[in-house]
Amino acid sequence: MSRRQIDITPDLMLRAYRAGLFPMAESRRGDRLYWLDPERRGVIPLDAGFHMPRRLLRTVLSGPYRVTADADFAAAIAGCAAPAPGREDTWINPEIEFLFLALHRQGHAHSIEVWQEDALIGGLYGVVLGGAFFGESMFSRARDASKVALVHLVARLRLGGFTLLDSQFLTEHLAQFGAHEIPRAEYKRRLAHAVNATATWHAAPDPAALEAAIRGLRSGGPEEA
Repeated sequence: MSRRQIDITPDLMLRAYRAGLFPMAESRRGDRLYWLDPERRGVIPLDAGFHMPRRLLRTVLSGPYRVTADADFAAAIAGCAAPAPGREDTWINPEIEFLFLALHRQGHAHSIEVWQEDALIGGLYGVVLGGAFFGESMFSRARDASKVALVHLVARLRLGGFTLLDSQFLTEHLAQFGAHEIPRAEYKRRLAHAVNATATWHAAPDPAALEAAIRGLRSGGPEEA
């Protein structure tokens, strides 16, 4: 069975992200993509505004999970696309997967994977342009798995000199980490600065530097999250 012709290309995707747009499908089975440019944009702080409770810090540093980056991008996006309790459908259809896999092969899309022994139990993925990371989706199959992935993402972004972490929308889950909404005009201003900045994606940073970056995220946030 041949794949239908794809009008949206990886290059068009990158140009859209640079302009502040991102694509979504109506559903997992939907066959059309739509460009979104919300009036208010969710962002996650990469400075002292990021909140990490002490309990989560202990889980990240000495918990049962192993964390990797770009070890299995295809599995990470498949995990985000799969139905889960409370999320029976997703906006990630096969065309979205196809396009992001292409972006990953080009070095523009990256993932964080959380493992329990050999089982993938959480993760996230997104797009990198300059000093901006556009978070697309995350998933969790065990307690704190997506939270651990987010902490590792933020620590790597701080190590690499990133200035913008775009979460697209604000959710209750992200708000507990300090995520908030900003107006479209303010987002576009920050975006223009970030995409023209120089930053480095650290898939396998020095372990000591990564641990120091993770500990540096502990900034007096709520005790539980």
